[in-house]
Amino acid sequence: MKILATVKRVTDPDMKIKIKPDETGVVTEGVEYKMNSFDEYGVEEAISIKEEHGGEVVVVSIGPAASTKELRTAMAMGADRAILVETDQDLDSDAVARVLTEVVGREEPDVIVMGKQSVDSDRNQAAQLLASYLGWPQATFAFNVDISDGWATVGREVDGGTSTKRIELPGIITADLRLNEPRYASLPGIMKAKRKPLDTLTPDELGVDIAPRVNVLKFEAPEEREAGEILEDVDELVDRLQNEANVI
Repeated sequence: MKILATVKRVTDPDMKIKIKPDETGVVTEGVEYKMNSFDEYGVEEAISIKEEHGGEVVVVSIGPAASTKELRTAMAMGADRAILVETDQDLDSDAVARVLTEVVGREEPDVIVMGKQSVDSDRNQAAQLLASYLGWPQATFAFNVDISDGWATVGREVDGGTSTKRIELPGIITADLRLNEPRYASLPGIMKAKRKPLDTLTPDELGVDIAPRVNVLKFEAPEEREAGEILEDVDELVDRLQNEANVI
């Protein structure tokens, strides 16, 4: 099987992010980057599928030249080769999906595994748009994947519990947090990753216009939470909820 997994370079979610004074984006100076956490689960699942069924894992990233770091990390985990579609422009989900559509046309994978969303924008749209452009079935929010006889049976996390969906391959699966435990890159894996092939393309070479279809007007930081209060007893709590919060 050929499994294609996507990798996005995102700002470290554990760092404190500051909004630019002109509200056009976030301050990137001094900010650390890492692989999107949901993509780590996707890469791990792609490698696990290869280990069970044989084949090849190709990891793809769309972003600046520095994204090679995250691609090398994925190859150190066990991916076989990587593709970087290099651009310094921030892409909306639709542009990402259209770029990936062209990559898929070249690679012809049997299954695509993506993180369910990126932790920077939290849009949760790229996989669904990609499925629409390709005309492929999809199973999102996966916590379990079983592939057999050209079909994927996917356990999904949904509101109020779980569900199971069976899709015919080729198809798209998006990874949720409980899908697996991503492996650490070993030292031999890191050394091997340096020699694995990494091809670089551009949106122009793929014939994709990445002009945004969604315009971001401005960025705003969330309001700081007010300090809590310690109340004397339950009666005071009920009084506050009834007469100040108006929730009961």
